[in-house]
Amino acid sequence: FDPDEPQVWVGMAKKPGDGQASGHAVRMDGRTGDVLLEEPIHDKAINRISFNKEKTLLYTASADCKAKMVDVATLEVLNTYETDRPVNAIVQHPTKDHVILGGGQEAMSVTTTSGRVGKFEARFFESIYNQEFGRVKGHFGPINALAVNPDGSSYCSGAEDGYIRLHHFDQDYVNKTDSVPEERIEAQEGDEELTSCTTEPRSEEHTSELQSRKISR
Repeated sequence: FDPDEPQVWVGMAKKPGDGQASGHAVRMDGRTGDVLLEEPIHDKAINRISFNKEKTLLYTASADCKAKMVDVATLEVLNTYETDRPVNAIVQHPTKDHVILGGGQEAMSVTTTSGRVGKFEARFFESIYNQEFGRVKGHFGPINALAVNPDGSSYCSGAEDGYIRLHHFDQDYVNKTDSVPEERIEAQEGDEELTSCTTEPRSEEHTSELQSRKISR
């Protein structure tokens, strides 16, 4: 962005005026408040947004059980990471083409739900090939915040169970140069059969396009 033209990004949870849930991403003029660009990204409220290190990609986490990679310049959706739970947070790994998603069952139902059924794990996806390759358990409430150490060696997760957990990555993961996982994660106990929430396999053309965008930035 031009530093002389400050801009503000908003992931809308509610539409102004009528209070209805909105999944729009909005870019606004930081001085005047004028809307510069607005696009519908999700079917339900956007819970959190984040950016990649270069500020060329916007990541959105939504109550519609999806997270998305969005082009900052055009608000075009480049990739969709689908789950079977509301997504409250998403962050990109600073040194790998990986994203971490966090969320879980809504807080109002947590008191009668175990950590397994509530699905409070952090989930790891390869960001371009859209392949889930790992999960980290530990919380007993929905994850609302994620942050990765700038050197890529660890990450933090904050949840409604009142805990902030610091997770150190295995050295094998830190040193791994090929960020594309070898195998897709197997379905785990408690996972639901999702027909409407399962993404179609990405075509070679789609993957090549995403790689080209990344290289050109």
